[in-house]
Amino acid sequence: MSELPSIRWGIITTGLISQWFVEDLVLDRPDAKVNHIIQAIGSSALEKGNQFAAKYCPQSSPTIYGSYEEVYNDPAVDVVYIGTPHSFHKQNCLDAIRAGKPILCEKAFTLNAAEAREVLAAAAEKNVYVHEAMWLRHRPLVHELRRLLHEEKVIGDVFRTFADFALNLDIPSLPPTSRYRDPALGAGSLLDIGIYSLTWAMLTLDPGSPASSELPRISASQTHLHGVEVTSSVLLKYASSGRQGIVTSTTMQPVDPVHIAQIQGTKGYINVEGPTPSMPLSFTVYERVGGGSSAKTVEKKYDFPRIGRGYFYEADNTALDILAGKKENALMPWSETIRVMEIMDEIRRQGGTKYAVDG
Repeated sequence: MSELPSIRWGIITTGLISQWFVEDLVLDRPDAKVNHIIQAIGSSALEKGNQFAAKYCPQSSPTIYGSYEEVYNDPAVDVVYIGTPHSFHKQNCLDAIRAGKPILCEKAFTLNAAEAREVLAAAAEKNVYVHEAMWLRHRPLVHELRRLLHEEKVIGDVFRTFADFALNLDIPSLPPTSRYRDPALGAGSLLDIGIYSLTWAMLTLDPGSPASSELPRISASQTHLHGVEVTSSVLLKYASSGRQGIVTSTTMQPVDPVHIAQIQGTKGYINVEGPTPSMPLSFTVYERVGGGSSAKTVEKKYDFPRIGRGYFYEADNTALDILAGKKENALMPWSETIRVMEIMDEIRRQGGTKYAVDG
């Protein structure tokens, strides 16, 4: 690892996502591109920070701070990872930008597109790197799938994608302060898990780079329970190609443990498989060969090894960006963050989900 370039991380908050992220950073990987160092941990309480460090990075001795601001201002920190709930992202990012710190911020990036624009405008003014942590886009499985779809056209012309993310959270049983129940914290299936369904559709229906992606037309419906959006159903229509995406999410049903998405083409289809839509592990190509009564379907499965949870792919790319002096990531540039937030704003507008920050 000593021959690799190093990057020193400041971890903002000690919640579940930060735990998973740090576990991946400290994995011993023979193909690692970067030596990731947990330099500092910011928490609301020093005791929580110390417990986090002892459990998740026992081989290092990060500095523990009882505030996020101290992490931003630590000169030994090269980049901060923000793993707080959506509703805090805007302020966390603005504070880090003010201190000149590069940022990897969890998805959903903010509560709406207006907040995202405010953050990215501040980053542009201060010339600070900002990257939305949509880890799905960095996985080798996704890159190979897109190559087969859009370059080799293994299932012909793609015309439709189905993608769903379902969890059973039993919203009424949760305390009112839970981020899954409190609209002030960005509660709702769309921003939390529906963003993955949306991303699968965009990745498989958009053949080009994120920077040249098309903004689809949107038809959306949402259902609410106890004031919280619990089910979203969305139809995306790409005017230039006629391609459609059927994107759904719900917190009222356990997730299908196998099928994540299906991509349909004029010569076959592809099923993406894995425990959740955020963690694909394989996909199977069903290609129709021949025509008429002699036509047959050829099946080929592509397996990808499960190493940790897969957060290190985005961490490696973030680190390499920063070490190269870049201000955006090519797989998730600022324009794509804005596009995703605009689409989710429109889905919420049509579905009747409004946050206080929407105005």
